Amino acid sequence: MVFIWRGGPRSRRLLLSLLLLAFWEEGNGQLHYSVPEEAKHGTFVGRIAQDLGLELAELVPRLFRVASKDSRDLLEVNLQNGILFVNSRIDREELCGRSAECSIHLEVIVDRPLQVFHVEVEVKDINDNPPSFREREQKVLISESAPLDSHFPLEGASDADIGVNSLLTYVLSLNEHFVLKIITKKDKSILPELVLRKLLDREETPEVNLLLVVIDGGKPELTGSVQIQITILDVNDNAPEFDKPGYKVVLFENVQNDTRVIQLNASDLDEGLNREISYGIRMISPVSEKCMFLINPDTGEIRIYGKLDFEENNAYEIQVIATDKGVPSMAGHSMVLVEVLDLNDNVPEVVITSLSLPVQEDAQVGTIIALISVSDRDSGANGQITCSLTLHVPFKLVSTFKNYYSLVLDSALDRESKSDYQLVVTACDRGSPSLSTTASVSVEVADVNDNAPAFTQPEYTVFVKENNPPGCHIFTVSARDADTQENARVSYSLVERRVGERALSSYVSVHAESGKVYALQSLDHEELELLQFQVSARDAGLPPLGSNVTLQVFVLDENDNAPALLAPRAGSAGGAVTELVSRSVGAGHVVAKVRAVDADSGYNAWLSYELQPAAGSARSLFRVGLYTGEISTTRAMDENDALRQHLLVLVKDHGEPALTATATVLVSLVESGQVPKASSRASASAVGPEAALVDVNVYLIVAICAVSSLLVLTLLLYTVLRCSVPPTEGACGPGEPRLVCSRAVGSWSYSQQRGQRVCSGEGQPTTDLMAFSPSLPLSREDCLNPSREPRQPNPDWRYSASLRAGMHSSVHLEEAGILRAGPGGPDQQWPTVSSATPEPEAGEVSPPVGAGVNSNSWTFKYGPGNPKQSGPGELPDKFIIPGSPAIISIRQEPTNSQIDKSDFITFGKKEETKKKKKKKKGNKTQEKKEKGNSTTDNSDQ
Repeated sequence: MVFIWRGGPRSRRLLLSLLLLAFWEEGNGQLHYSVPEEAKHGTFVGRIAQDLGLELAELVPRLFRVASKDSRDLLEVNLQNGILFVNSRIDREELCGRSAECSIHLEVIVDRPLQVFHVEVEVKDINDNPPSFREREQKVLISESAPLDSHFPLEGASDADIGVNSLLTYVLSLNEHFVLKIITKKDKSILPELVLRKLLDREETPEVNLLLVVIDGGKPELTGSVQIQITILDVNDNAPEFDKPGYKVVLFENVQNDTRVIQLNASDLDEGLNREISYGIRMISPVSEKCMFLINPDTGEIRIYGKLDFEENNAYEIQVIATDKGVPSMAGHSMVLVEVLDLNDNVPEVVITSLSLPVQEDAQVGTIIALISVSDRDSGANGQITCSLTLHVPFKLVSTFKNYYSLVLDSALDRESKSDYQLVVTACDRGSPSLSTTASVSVEVADVNDNAPAFTQPEYTVFVKENNPPGCHIFTVSARDADTQENARVSYSLVERRVGERALSSYVSVHAESGKVYALQSLDHEELELLQFQVSARDAGLPPLGSNVTLQVFVLDENDNAPALLAPRAGSAGGAVTELVSRSVGAGHVVAKVRAVDADSGYNAWLSYELQPAAGSARSLFRVGLYTGEISTTRAMDENDALRQHLLVLVKDHGEPALTATATVLVSLVESGQVPKASSRASASAVGPEAALVDVNVYLIVAICAVSSLLVLTLLLYTVLRCSVPPTEGACGPGEPRLVCSRAVGSWSYSQQRGQRVCSGEGQPTTDLMAFSPSLPLSREDCLNPSREPRQPNPDWRYSASLRAGMHSSVHLEEAGILRAGPGGPDQQWPTVSSATPEPEAGEVSPPVGAGVNSNSWTFKYGPGNPKQSGPGELPDKFIIPGSPAIISIRQEPTNSQIDKSDFITFGKKEETKKKKKKKKGNKTQEKKEKGNSTTDNSDQ
């Protein structure tokens, strides 16, 4: 059948592409080429790049290369034109022996991306080996009495080629006695035999020389020859005969040397020496100079002489000759076929090539890491191999071709969890018992910048004393990066922001490498109590990753501000205070009051007053309240008292070391009629309220304690309800204020838990009202007995300087009317009175720690909830305590008016009405009149 294609070149290329595609699919993804053996260097094999679908320009950039299982480079690829050519001499007989199929298996590897192609090049046999005989001459002994048609086998020739090239034809030289006969065996091989056609006569022809020529089937034909020397023997009528014309023995390979193979037996009908038989053997195939078997010439027993290896030869054909001892001797022939069975005696071999290391930890699943080939010299099930990988690793083996595997990534990698893997590839055959071998692959995981620097804490609290030297080291931040090398090199920097009107970098700096934080200038607690900022940590990876940490720097107070005296009254200037006092006043009369404040906080702002004794005075006419600063008389005046009293009051804080200030008070003693009305009003305003306050205190204490108890219960219920709801309060949300008794209301001590937390300067100012209470819990007696001595604190108490930020001294609420709003601070505990503080005099209330003036000191904060006062001396009507339903209502009356309990202070929404309070006041009016002048004595209790 003839097919005529009439299409053009384009159509022919299309047909060629279709044929190549069909050929590719038929070959299961493998290219097939053929080349004759002994081809010259440079012989064209195939256009491998074109057949693989690769562009010529891609071959060099993608590292196109060809690899074979052995080290010989028989074939090579021209990277310029993509042609596969013969690189060195190919000898099929050396490469494959007598195997019917002979192929060269190549692996074509290209990178970027990594691809593997399998190419099989069939080596075709050519007639390059002539047939040959093992020996140049063969000797044959034939008795002259041999009958016609007697057969005399000859040793055949062998040809290293295969197929048609190994088909042999024998030709015997012309003679009158013998003809040639060809015997075909079961395995299709042939052996020549001489057949006697004319009886021999030793006396006539004692020796016959023949030439046996062998011709193979190749083109051109090659020939070989051997001389046949036939010796005619004298009559020995019977030749030895074996009991079988042929024998078959099956043995396992690797049997021990000298193992018995078979016992042969031949018989001769003659007698005497003509009956005695000697045995011999001759190897027929394989043709080898080394004989693997020995025969006992007397017994005919064949034993192994060497080591049988199935992988070298799986069958042996032996010719056994039995020769009698007659004259002339006669011989009998037989064939022994020894088949060798395979044992699983070869372990699989594993070869790892084309490693792509290291592997990036962000490599995609399915990335090819390495190519693996396995082989086993055994056959059948003994040569069938299964390949496995170490368990519990993020890799797997994928079979790409017969006995070829790819090591691919099976799951995501994390270098921080494991930086390298020691993989073990196990190849196991299916023999019994099974044999296996292992190969190790070390896979290193390369780092990728996937971890940001991490601080041990999200926030750090730092305490720095004020007046620090500029440039001092205050703290060190440290962040750790789980990556390596450049990806783990951390640098630090400030997150710039504004602190008030100045930049943060004018206060602090951070060293980029060590993370040390330095204060660039001397800090002042009175100016800046809390400096909150962020430090950023960045690694050097691409792209860089980072994280921030917050630093709260609390500036601790030092006693660097001395007490400052306040003007005695609005509009007056500082200096000596002059007071007129009537000689008729009794003991306990308040003459004047010294007021002072301290810009420091805590103990550094807790002021005490001392009256310096006059020189030569036996007993002073005046005394000063230790914490109130009120100057009062100690006794009734007599005529011996000087008309002009010069008093020096020392104001001292409780810092270490203590700082002081002095105030001068000039007191002039005059007769009753000479005291100005203003002075009388001042005296009345000083004595009258004091006496009234004693009466009010009892009722006020009871009322406040009752309201406080109710408020405590309300707060407890409110706290339980709040705890059952997830907290929504931010970092600067208000906390819960603490309720106070009457004794706490009159003091300025700092609360155990303040009403808010300190925030950075970035947020809005706090709007909380601070109601301060004593730091020590009050008992029932403390509430009912205001004159009771203050409870002493633990002598080991130390105030936490970090928690007193925001503590400031304040002035008398009633008269000065100064409300100071300062920055807040964290929760802090303050004692009421130190154990070293002298006992207060009669009629005084224990001063709060940190208060700079009298017992009615308060500190308020203004914000949206509490409107700021309009001017000096003015107070808001109500203050709201955040986080609770309580409302503090405060009223201010003129100093010369009688204090009304109903107008003094009320708590909560359930405050008493004025009518009810006035009714209680009216019930006590008569008692006040009966007491009369005993007011002074009551105040001293």
